[in-house]
Amino acid sequence: MEIVKDYDLSELNTFGIKAKARFFVEIKNELDFNELLKTREYKDNQKLFLGGGSNVLFTKDFEGIVILNKLKGIEIIREDSNNVLVKAQSGEKWHDLVLFAVKKEYWGIENLSLVPGTVGAAPVQNIGAYGVELKDTIESVEFFDLESGEKKNLSRDECKFGYRDSIFKNELKGKVFILAVTFKLSKIPNLNVTYKVLKDYLEKNKIEIQKVKDISDVVIAIRQSKLPDPKILGNAGSFFKNVYVSKKNLEKIKEKYPNVSFFEEAGVIKIPAGWLIEECGWKGKRLGNVGVHDKQALVLINYGGATGEEIKDLALQIIASVFDKFGLKLTPEVNLI
Repeated sequence: MEIVKDYDLSELNTFGIKAKARFFVEIKNELDFNELLKTREYKDNQKLFLGGGSNVLFTKDFEGIVILNKLKGIEIIREDSNNVLVKAQSGEKWHDLVLFAVKKEYWGIENLSLVPGTVGAAPVQNIGAYGVELKDTIESVEFFDLESGEKKNLSRDECKFGYRDSIFKNELKGKVFILAVTFKLSKIPNLNVTYKVLKDYLEKNKIEIQKVKDISDVVIAIRQSKLPDPKILGNAGSFFKNVYVSKKNLEKIKEKYPNVSFFEEAGVIKIPAGWLIEECGWKGKRLGNVGVHDKQALVLINYGGATGEEIKDLALQIIASVFDKFGLKLTPEVNLI
């Protein structure tokens, strides 16, 4: 384990923003982490745990220590004829875990194919896509309690999952380091293709689902057609959460905008943030080095040389225009540092 000073973070965030960390260290195993805890750099500084860098926007240099999670490993810990428990270390790329499950014909996370980031970041955000959320398959989360120095586990219910939310974004924010996540996946085919975009794609292309890989391949195709490659255009995927609305509020919006897009999940009505942004004329709009993607209005772009402040300013302008037009408040999914 080596602690580096004034480390360049531009390659460690998918926006490609130039920023430096006062101190930087990679954690490849639990021994590294235990050693780090004893150092003055760790004890005396603000801490930022970084995974894939796909859900963070640096608006300035980080005057603390950035800890890059490189914990690796995927293992089957228990199985029967119907289900299997798969444990993945928190530094594994999320999509690599999906590919592992798809190859083994395990059902449950295929709709989350190509979601950026690491396994450890997934429960924090309760990642979701195409009708599936992480909480649907999670069994438990293993973490290191930074206050007590103990290793602990939380069950799915104890994680207090909500829409793009969890206990790790609230009560335990900044207090834990996630070590591993265990998932309960199905050996029995369990299709979830009710999400409109997914369903329409299957019908349009006359695709009949036979294997778990079929769904994964379709989700990958849809995502690649809409979302830019961060290696070409800096971005963090979906920048904003979809917006909750009451039935009363929805009816009020319908009166003025009868074509309003909305969907209902578990009795909750949501208006897609992308639709709101597009209706406000932001889709495809560019302001200097930053802009909104022309194929997906949820995605903010660094066209090259942008600062985090420029992207933040664009986000604030979008939030203001959506509120002015619809009276609805957009909330970023991305963490602003």
